[in-house]
Amino acid sequence: MPTVFFAFRDAPERRAALRSPGALDRYRLFGLDDMRARGADVRHNLERGRAPLWARAVANVANRALHLTGGYGGDFGSVLGSLRVLNRADVVFATADTVGLPLVLLKRAGVVRPPVVYTTIGLPERLLQVRRRRLYADALGSASTIVTYSQAEADWLGVWIGQRAPEIVFVPFGVDVDAFSPHPDGSIDVVSVGADPQRDLMLLREVAVRRPELRFGVVTTKVLSRALEPLPVNVVMETDVPLERVRELLADARVVALPVRRNSYSGATTVLLQAMALAKPVVVSRTDAIASGYALEDGVNCRLVEPGDADAFEHALVETLADAKGLGERARATVERDYSWQRYIDALWDILSAAWVREAS
Repeated sequence: MPTVFFAFRDAPERRAALRSPGALDRYRLFGLDDMRARGADVRHNLERGRAPLWARAVANVANRALHLTGGYGGDFGSVLGSLRVLNRADVVFATADTVGLPLVLLKRAGVVRPPVVYTTIGLPERLLQVRRRRLYADALGSASTIVTYSQAEADWLGVWIGQRAPEIVFVPFGVDVDAFSPHPDGSIDVVSVGADPQRDLMLLREVAVRRPELRFGVVTTKVLSRALEPLPVNVVMETDVPLERVRELLADARVVALPVRRNSYSGATTVLLQAMALAKPVVVSRTDAIASGYALEDGVNCRLVEPGDADAFEHALVETLADAKGLGERARATVERDYSWQRYIDALWDILSAAWVREAS
């Protein structure tokens, strides 16, 4: 029975998901339950409440040294605190850059022994800030596989790392098509959901001000909500709500609006797929993350608008509200065919399996 060690970014919502078997937001665990169901022995870096004092002390020194020399650090503490368990695993699965960078740096130094499969979300933005390119290229080259949720990010990383690049695989994200089943009728004109800092809430606010006759519902974090202040009278905002409430609001939308700033990694992908699974017409910014690889076609299964274009976004929203022309039904069909959670897990299992098989041979 293989052992898979999951390295997570430490966050309250992730710890809550770990405590709640069967919860809707178990997707935050990137398939931990599914790997266990397939027979893997699963361990992770959040099994203890906090990293031991020695690990936190070493982490502080490492992060300070990297920062002073123009590098990027991360959560060395929980990685080092789990080192004994981690090094007994057949494969280590880094689910975010916060733990991924420390893992590959420690792998390069010979401290981490098993193969590392590293999922990156927005790594190019971080790497553009580092001054020690050789160090990070070598460290990333020590990974068995790098997984991205964007083809554009995969292409960029291959060029940046160069000859040292490991296998880099684009894996489209997935959604539970049973948990997010069709809700075609809604009473809120426009709903927008997102906690990613790349969400363009200023653009959304501008559109809401222009269209006082439309009712907007917005879900975001308390920090990002400041971009909507002062809140237009036709906007109702909720912050830091559970996924069950997010699903309710998406289900009650006539149109889902997902404006995103231009960037390499974020296309509001998770919420986009959830809304599509609910058979909702979606207006979304055409960022690199979703421009290719997700079978999205403007006017066929969604509306795609260039990032930062408030006029085009407003026009697409109004046009879709007036006549969605089966957009939601085709969106649901696209997700069922290509972007189910099962398909995502199958891809991850194949990648993790290949990594430990290569190591064993």
